[in-house]
Amino acid sequence: MRNIVAYSAVSGIDWSGPSRQPCPTCGRGLKDRSCGVTVEPGGNGVAHCFRCGYVETIHGGRAAGRHGNYTCERSADKQDSKLSTYGRDLWDECIPIEGVAHAYLNARQCVIPPAAGHLRCHPKLKHWPSGSIGPALVALVTDAVTGEPMSLHRTWVQADGSKAQMDPARMLLKDHSKAGGVVRLWPDEDVTTSLGIGEGIETTLSLAHAFTPTWALIDAGNLAAMPLLKGVQSLLIAADNDPPGIAAAKSCAMRWARQGREVRIVLPEAPRSDLNDLVRSA
Repeated sequence: MRNIVAYSAVSGIDWSGPSRQPCPTCGRGLKDRSCGVTVEPGGNGVAHCFRCGYVETIHGGRAAGRHGNYTCERSADKQDSKLSTYGRDLWDECIPIEGVAHAYLNARQCVIPPAAGHLRCHPKLKHWPSGSIGPALVALVTDAVTGEPMSLHRTWVQADGSKAQMDPARMLLKDHSKAGGVVRLWPDEDVTTSLGIGEGIETTLSLAHAFTPTWALIDAGNLAAMPLLKGVQSLLIAADNDPPGIAAAKSCAMRWARQGREVRIVLPEAPRSDLNDLVRSA
C-alpha cells in the first residue's frame, strides 16, 4: 500500500503542511481531502485520515516531501480486528433509526432497513475533529463471514438529505480494521440464497427498492475482496460508476462467477454517480 509520501509524490501534490490531502488507503481521488498532513520545516511530520483512521509518521527529507529517506508507521499494522470496548459502548448507546436520521434517509429516497439490521442512529454524537455534536447514522461493521464486530461507520446527517457541515462527515473508528467487513443492513436470517451488495450505505439502501436483502461494503476495496458466502448462490452488485467502483465490481463478480455463482452488476449510466444518485434523479 502506498504511503502518503509516495502517493503525494506520484500525484504531484505539494503536501508541505499543514494541509489536507487524499488518503493513500481510502482516498477517493485527487480532490478528496480526508487526510490531514502536518510537516515541519525539517521534514518531519504526521498524517492522519479522519475517515479510515490511517496514521503515518514521516521522518527526514525536505518539507516538499519529494526527496530524502522516509519511514512509514501505519496504524493499519496495529489495528484491532475486533470492536473495542469504546466501540461497543457507543453502539449500545445508539437507537433505532428515527428523527433526523430517518428524515435524512427519506430525503435521500433510501429504504429504511429493518431494526434487526446493523444500522442505527445517535441523536447527539460528538464529531472529534471539529468538536461539534449532532445527529448521525451509526453502522456496525462486522466480519463478512464470521459476523464478528469490527468497527463502527458514522455519518453526521441533516434532515434535508444532506450530510452535516463537518469535515469529514463520514468516519470509521480510529485504529479499527475494516478489511473484510460489511454492514449487515438486513440480518443474517434474511439472507438465504441471494444477496445484494454495494459500497455505500445509501447506495445499498437504494438497491433495496428493487431487491433485498442488502449489505453495504463500505468502500471499493472491501467490495472487490467480498468473500464467497456459504449458501449464497446469487449476488447482485450495485456498482459506483467511477474507475475504482467499476474495477471493484468486476473483480468481485469474476471471483464469484468462477465458483459457479450467478452474478449481476447494476451500473448507473452517468459517470461519477451511484445508484442513490439515479434513484433521486428519477
